[in-house]
Amino acid sequence: MQRRWPWGGWIEVIAGCMFSGKSEELIRRLRRAIIARQRVQVFKPALDNRYSPTQVVSHSRWRLEAERVGSAQEILARLDPRTEVVGIDEAQFFDDGLVGICQHLANLGKRVIVAGLDMDFRGQPFGPMPQLLAIAEEVEKMHAICARCGAPASYTQRLTSDQEQVLVGAADTYEARCRHCFDPGGPGIPPPLFPEDEQPIPSTQGP
Repeated sequence: MQRRWPWGGWIEVIAGCMFSGKSEELIRRLRRAIIARQRVQVFKPALDNRYSPTQVVSHSRWRLEAERVGSAQEILARLDPRTEVVGIDEAQFFDDGLVGICQHLANLGKRVIVAGLDMDFRGQPFGPMPQLLAIAEEVEKMHAICARCGAPASYTQRLTSDQEQVLVGAADTYEARCRHCFDPGGPGIPPPLFPEDEQPIPSTQGP
């Protein structure tokens, strides 16, 4: 008989910048589920082929077998009905349909564990991650170490001048930065304006 997650379905999101240990934490939680003899399925986007096409691999080389899928809908197509725990890595690369898929899986009584970048190289919310963070029962924000000053890092610094949002890479393309050291957009690129940046600062002086 298939066991249900004790709370009747659950979404956990592991978020943060690159090199913060998101995939490692995802693998750690999934391994514990496997040790507990729960049925586990792991999915990753077909776009991510940096280390292995058939495994989730952390930057510290932790590994776990995974299935590559081209869309969020394909997760449902490949899902074994007996699966109790669903792991999803690099969630930022999926389409917005991932949010509904995760909700559906949790409503079926499954534990859903999602890992992904919360911000892109410009410091902007990335893909379906903002919505996943909003609907999750549990959120863990991971931090890396700033490559410049050693402070806790929450931002992903692109080291090239490429401006497309999705550019798969590792230490040769990105590094972790703190807020102070972060350069939005990459080398030589002016930072994007936020709506509040375009508004004049009101004067506190009288007429």
